[in-house]
Amino acid sequence: MSLSTLRHDHIALRVSDYAGTVEWYTTKLGFQVDKEWPFGDMQLAYLSRGTAKIELLAGAGPAPQERFAQLDASFGVERLHHFCLAVDDLDAVVAELAERGVPLLGEPFVVEEIDRRLAFLEDNSGNLIELSAPTR
Repeated sequence: MSLSTLRHDHIALRVSDYAGTVEWYTTKLGFQVDKEWPFGDMQLAYLSRGTAKIELLAGAGPAPQERFAQLDASFGVERLHHFCLAVDDLDAVVAELAERGVPLLGEPFVVEEIDRRLAFLEDNSGNLIELSAPTR
């Protein structure tokens, strides 16, 4: 293997509520279920939307993770912080999420150093998701 061939494939989320998580990602973010299979005492699935792929590792009673009311509070915990989904029009996506009942963690903001406008939200298990769009 050459390191020059590395590409992002998917992110895996360990969750306790399989059905709830599948429903959240399919109804709130429009992902589809590509494949489901059992593994030991867990249920696994691949979900996708465009090139974004998520693997769910569900069941077998994992301990819940800490939840955050504001993004700032999340920086005090050592963990995988978030995964990012690139979008073309952040305002349109934020409006659609509001229609689907998905609240943001604070308001969208600009990071000038990377020329991106960002918004954060949590899934049903408390995993942080960043939405990133060009500032134009």
